[in-house]
Amino acid sequence: MKKQMLKRIAAAVLCCLVVFTSEAGVSAHAADGNSYVYDGYVYDFWGEAQECPAAFSLGGIIDSDSLAYGFGSIDDVCTSDDGRIFLADKTNARVNVFDEKGEFLKTIQTVYAGDKKIALNEDGTQVKLAGPTGTYYHDKNDELYIADSTNKIVYVLDGQTYYLKRMIGQPDNLSGVTEYVPSKVTVDMADRIYIVVQSSYEGIIELNEDGSFSRYFGVNEPGVNLIEFFWKSIATDTQKEKMGKIYAPAFTNVVTDSEGFVYAVTNDSAAVDSVFRLNSKGENVLREMGGIPVIGDLTSSGVTSSFIDVAVTDYGVYAVLDNTKGRIFLYDYDGQVLNVFGGYGKTKGQFSKPTSIAWNGYNLVVTDTDLRCAYILNPTDFGQVMLRASEEYYNGNWDAATELFRECIRWNSNYEVAYVGIGKNHLMKDEYEDAMYYFKLGNARTYYSDAYNGYRGEQIRDNFWIIALLFVAGISALILSEVRYHKKAGQKGGTDR
Repeated sequence: MKKQMLKRIAAAVLCCLVVFTSEAGVSAHAADGNSYVYDGYVYDFWGEAQECPAAFSLGGIIDSDSLAYGFGSIDDVCTSDDGRIFLADKTNARVNVFDEKGEFLKTIQTVYAGDKKIALNEDGTQVKLAGPTGTYYHDKNDELYIADSTNKIVYVLDGQTYYLKRMIGQPDNLSGVTEYVPSKVTVDMADRIYIVVQSSYEGIIELNEDGSFSRYFGVNEPGVNLIEFFWKSIATDTQKEKMGKIYAPAFTNVVTDSEGFVYAVTNDSAAVDSVFRLNSKGENVLREMGGIPVIGDLTSSGVTSSFIDVAVTDYGVYAVLDNTKGRIFLYDYDGQVLNVFGGYGKTKGQFSKPTSIAWNGYNLVVTDTDLRCAYILNPTDFGQVMLRASEEYYNGNWDAATELFRECIRWNSNYEVAYVGIGKNHLMKDEYEDAMYYFKLGNARTYYSDAYNGYRGEQIRDNFWIIALLFVAGISALILSEVRYHKKAGQKGGTDR
């Protein structure tokens, strides 16, 4: 009897230990840079996917339980510098506001004027949201922009009181055939307004601060079908009229960075590029210095990524949301893959139909319209080091960035981006030999060539006197040899005579 009692006690203690160990394992698994949901990968120089510690873990969820009336859909998200989260709900015709922790603050549906009275349209009807599909918070002017595709209006609200400041309808001077149906909106530091109209092949609509039309911006180049090009080159004018026209692919989403560049994405498979960083001329100047193009999953994997949104930080790191497999791709300013994570599934934290993404400090907010929720993703220890390293490097703090890159390597010894980052620091300090070492570890051949050229020039400069002496000695030996040869030849000629 005593033995059975002891066995039961031992079994109970063992169960407790197993449970405790399991719980501790979960905590440690999340704390040390891993996550059951968001384990990530990166691509190496050879285009092979390599495992990488998780950069983000699920920190919170904003779902229908957060609201008394729930979500009908979640079509877009934006954030403000003070951490507020704005979620556009087209189905329920609302924009819901939350704090950085996901706590509900306010809902915007009926729009009020500055005198606390309901704002009125020109025909005397109340100003109410009907189908908001895009939001953008302009921190410079403390304004909230709401693109309402149903009303075909962009509403500009005060960022604190949410009172109506102005409405931007279709400009009188709008040219082209594009119907003014604003879907997404963003504003740059010069207060220029950029509007995406779904299925528009004329480009992004750029408006002046007063809402007047400026131009179509950043036309998206279509890919060339060589077979169609051949047939059109030999077709008659009549045949060409009957052939289908090739239109420029439409943009899907748009956002601006702190330097005034416009980031945009398209999910049209006919487009040459998928991600854009457009300068003032509308040219794509996206950097792709990582040896791998910014296209999401490489086509060798049998998967073609389809991007539906992009979010960019003040230090050049941008996240693109892939609709093909529900993945999030993180790139640094140079276009190097920092981390890839996420996916479709029924596990908490996975996606069903993702719609938009936004940075909120170091956190990411990702929305899913099918699940009617927004995930708040917090960086893991590895993710924080990774982002801080990119931030310090972007801001020119090379030594601080190097230490953080070294810490990244301690997390993942195969993290090529970190080796390249350290190599860049040495290269900018003219420490070419060290730079070559790290570029070799990071498989950065272009940068390695730059470092090698610098190293070769340095060696020539430092050993110039030796090279000069050898050169002079060689020339002297050559001259002496010629003198001796001609002297012997002269002596021989004299003897023959």
